[in-house]
Amino acid sequence: MKLPSHFNSVKGFIDHDEGVCLYNHALSSSKKGPILEIGSYCGKSTIYLGSAAKEFNGCVYSVDHHTGSEENQIGWEYHDKDLFDNETGRINSFPEFLRNIRNADLLDTVIPIVSDSSLVSRYWNIPLSMLFIDGGHTMDAAMNDYNNWHDKIISDGGILAIHDVFPNPDDGGRPPYEIYKLALSSDKFEEIESVKSLRILRRLN
Repeated sequence: MKLPSHFNSVKGFIDHDEGVCLYNHALSSSKKGPILEIGSYCGKSTIYLGSAAKEFNGCVYSVDHHTGSEENQIGWEYHDKDLFDNETGRINSFPEFLRNIRNADLLDTVIPIVSDSSLVSRYWNIPLSMLFIDGGHTMDAAMNDYNNWHDKIISDGGILAIHDVFPNPDDGGRPPYEIYKLALSSDKFEEIESVKSLRILRRLN
């Protein structure tokens, strides 16, 4: 796996071991069809996914409104003043995202969609080889991401990856864990790998 020289300076919350896991599954998935990521922030996870997809001339759709989740705003734990947009009163991570994707030489692989994932899902009809959910962590946002997108994964082997899954509530928020449990209870998915807070599920039918 070859990452760009500037990679260590890319803002993001995904751990390197989790990123390597994403890369490996994206590597095999990109042979079967496009990959879609919900929640890209500044592009750290996108670079793992895109670097893998590029190996097989695949593509990664990156869906993010780039105005940040609740926890990214002023007064919250993960606010970054360098990304704050005075005009909107919210963060704007898209310029930083685009810079990082360009520096990683992935402009021919990553297709940014700057919009709300629920809106995009209404018009989406391209089967996905892999879906990575790392969007908003409120219950409504997480449930919408799962309910609106999981059936767009190809049956019999498509990959669903969910980040920030914490079985212990003291370790983190519950919504990603809840959609992970929902996926398993649906009998449509089976878990095939777990790396820190990342869960990898395979679609069965």
